[in-house]
Amino acid sequence: MKLKVLGQEKIAQYEFTGIEGGFGENKRAMLVKDIAAIHGSTVKRINELINRNRPRFLTGIDILDLKIEKSMVVLNDLKFSKIEVNNANNIYMLSERGYAKLLKILEDDTAWEIYDELVDNYFNMRQAIKADNKALVANKRLAIMEENAKTRKANLLYKIAMATESQSSAQSILALAAKELTGEMTIPFMKRKEYSATEVGEKLGISAQKVGKIANQLGIKAEQPGQNRFGRWANSKSRYSDKEVAQWLYYQAGVNKIAEFLREG
Repeated sequence: MKLKVLGQEKIAQYEFTGIEGGFGENKRAMLVKDIAAIHGSTVKRINELINRNRPRFLTGIDILDLKIEKSMVVLNDLKFSKIEVNNANNIYMLSERGYAKLLKILEDDTAWEIYDELVDNYFNMRQAIKADNKALVANKRLAIMEENAKTRKANLLYKIAMATESQSSAQSILALAAKELTGEMTIPFMKRKEYSATEVGEKLGISAQKVGKIANQLGIKAEQPGQNRFGRWANSKSRYSDKEVAQWLYYQAGVNKIAEFLREG
């Protein structure tokens, strides 16, 4: 494994050790200890997230464990002391792809803003700068920024859709999000799991009547014949006649709300 330590890099307000190699020629990488500092986290927490999802990170493509490589020369160059090396279970280094996978686990807006900054100015700029091609640098930066802007917009639309009580409106908003990413207006098929009061009661160990009572107490049922993020009204046949009666069906958010009430009670 051939690594080149580029020294201290500064992108916006973030400082870290620049590394080249490990994942291919001219490919840049970052240490987990630097990623933790940039995201205001700890090495222990980031390592725990990675280890919990370790099968998702491909060795040699997404991630390298420098502790396993056992190259003290490399670790010394990266300013790791012998004590740090001996005490560490893992000393992870991530490629751009590995870093992107980590952000999917972190899932916060600040993390993606930092990622955009690092992709624009660290991971993807080395080759163009090395060739001293100013036009290529400018075009590459513009293309990356436009792609990142589309991703951010799609992510915002997705969050709005998830907070929208009307299922049809949510579908329309998700279609707009899909258009931002694919260029095509596609209507996603939204199928939520629904539970009757009896099924909710069986899951939570209470009666269907108590489920309904708690739901009314919490005020999570929409006005008939509407719906909201907790559930929807549906017509079902009465057990005692041929008439159809209105029944409130619970989405997972509704089940969670009742479970939360029971825990707090």
